[in-house]
Formats: sequence, C-alpha cells, structure tokens
Amino acid sequence: MGTNVAPERRGTPDWVWLAGVPVAAVVWWLVYDQLIPFSEWVTSLLPVARDSHTGEAIAFFVYDVPKVLLLLTGIVFVTGVLRSWFSPEKTRAILAGKREIWGYPLAALLGVLTPFCSCSSVPLFIGFVSAGIPLGVTFSFLVAGPMVGPVGLGLLYGLVGWEVATLYLAFGFTIATVAGWILGRMSLERYLQDWVRELNAGPTGGLLEERLTFVDRIKIGLEQVREIVGKVWIWVLVGIGIGAAIHGYVPEDVMLRIMGGEAWWSVPAAVVVGIPMYTNAAGVIPIVEALLGKGAAIGTTLAFMMSVIALSLPEMIILKQVLTLRLIAIFVAVVSAGILATGFLFNAIL
Repeated sequence: MGTNVAPERRGTPDWVWLAGVPVAAVVWWLVYDQLIPFSEWVTSLLPVARDSHTGEAIAFFVYDVPKVLLLLTGIVFVTGVLRSWFSPEKTRAILAGKREIWGYPLAALLGVLTPFCSCSSVPLFIGFVSAGIPLGVTFSFLVAGPMVGPVGLGLLYGLVGWEVATLYLAFGFTIATVAGWILGRMSLERYLQDWVRELNAGPTGGLLEERLTFVDRIKIGLEQVREIVGKVWIWVLVGIGIGAAIHGYVPEDVMLRIMGGEAWWSVPAAVVVGIPMYTNAAGVIPIVEALLGKGAAIGTTLAFMMSVIALSLPEMIILKQVLTLRLIAIFVAVVSAGILATGFLFNAIL
C-alpha cells in the first residue's frame, strides 16, 4: 500500500512534475467538457436510431463511464495529495468529539451543492473514506449528493412548485444527516474492504510530513490513483453497463400500475422498483413528470425518485469494491427506512 515515504528521485526534474499538474488539469477539464458531444458522436457512428432504447443505452454508457472514471481519477489524486498532510489519525481528531456532530449536516450540505448522480458521487465518497474521514459523515454526503443535488432540485421546483420541492429538500437533507449519524454510531469501519482499512492504517503524514516536498506529494497522489482506480475501474464498467441497459428500457407502464394507486404497499413497491434502476436526477425527472401526469401519488412517486438516485444497483456494484456486502445491506436498510417515511408522509399530507 502507498505510504508517505519520500519517493526516490529518478531522473525527472522537479519542474516537469510541477508543470505537469496544471497541464494535466487543463487536459482533464477539456476532456470532461467534451463528454456529451463525444457520446453523441460515438452513438451516431452505430447502426441504431439515437432515440431508440438501444441508442439511449449506448449514449448513456459512453458518456457515464469516462465521466465517472475522470471524476474518480481527479478526486483520488487530490485527496491523495491532501492526505499526505493529514494522517487518518489527525483527520479523525479534527472531526472527533463534539465537533464531529457538525460533520453530518456539513457533509449533507456539500452533497446538496454537488451536481453529481449516485455513481459520480462514489469517487468523492472513496476519497473521503481513504482519507480517514469518519464513515458516517461520508455516508451523509453519499446520500445527499444524488438525492437532493442542485440539478434535480431545480427541475423539481419547475415540475411540482416550490412548496413540494422545499419539503423534498428538507426531507432529503434530513434523511442524509440522520442516516449518516445512525451509521456513524454503529461503528461499521470493520466492514470496509480489507484494502481500504489497510490504506487508512498506513503511515500517512506523521513524522514524515515535514520531509516531503510538493513533488513527493504529487507522486503520492498518483500512487493513490494507481491503487484505487486500478481496483475499481472494471466495476465502474460493469455497474454503469447495467445502469445504461436499464436506462434505455425503463418500464414506465409497469411502474404506473404499481404507483398509480393509494394502497399502502405502493410506497415500498416503488422503492423496490426504483433500486435496480439507474439514472441521474435530470434523467428521472421526466419519468416523475409522466407518473404524476398519469395519476401516481406524489409521495409514492418521490419515494421512487429517491430510491432511483440514492440507492441505484450500479452504485452498489461500484461500492462493493470499498464496502462489504454487510455494510452495503445496512446502508440500504437505513436509507430505505428514511425514504419510506418520506413517501408515507407526503401521501398523508398532500
């Protein structure tokens, strides 16, 4: 595993490393900015109609895979560099005791302000975990990011009005904060994958901090990218591949039959239907609009929306490389309980 032992210098001058970082950042941004045109171009080269189910699935896959991998690479590199100044012990100390309680709403607020879908939030989640930030705090971010991000919230305001959208924001923020706090109280770090626990236990920072140059820290960040991205990239492909297939073939009529009634079981059924699916908030809003337009209950529809963007199957597949199945099951159970409560309350008051 990577440590903060100063890497040996082998020929490459320091100025090359220092100049390479801003150059790489510019290249990263240029590539990221062209992902949508690139996905459309690739899809146009194939013998499928762009507006067909297959065309939708292909365009989604070609866009989302490089997006998540770019985010993962960039975030892991930055957190790896920052981690060279802060050992896990120091990070935990900063967030310990009374101050830790503020970590949950702050992480949820960061999620609200971050325009990421569930799979795009995973890279930052991995960076937080690998930096030794308390697990419950990172879960608050992971829930809030996709559930109440700015894009989906803005679209929801336009669809259902400010009153319902504000209630949704309040419930989503509360679910993220409380779920993180509950998970944090359960001391679940032992259910992280072994390699993550070993990474956190490694000798980062400490006595070697003062001896590291900025070039050394850059190399540590790159080593973190090699270790972490090297472990999870294949599961990014698998997870998003499944999500793209589902995204292209959303069974809207079936969902309407499940969510159109007032039966008590419609809310849990909507959550169960939503979990295997995958899209971002902007992608699920048109489905929400169609469901509401055809008579689906508001609480049931919002529960479905929350489950799609906060508990997607592709997200769980990628998280499996960081969390054990037991921890994923606990996470899903806690967040599902919050989503169910939100669905039932919305149906009762609206």
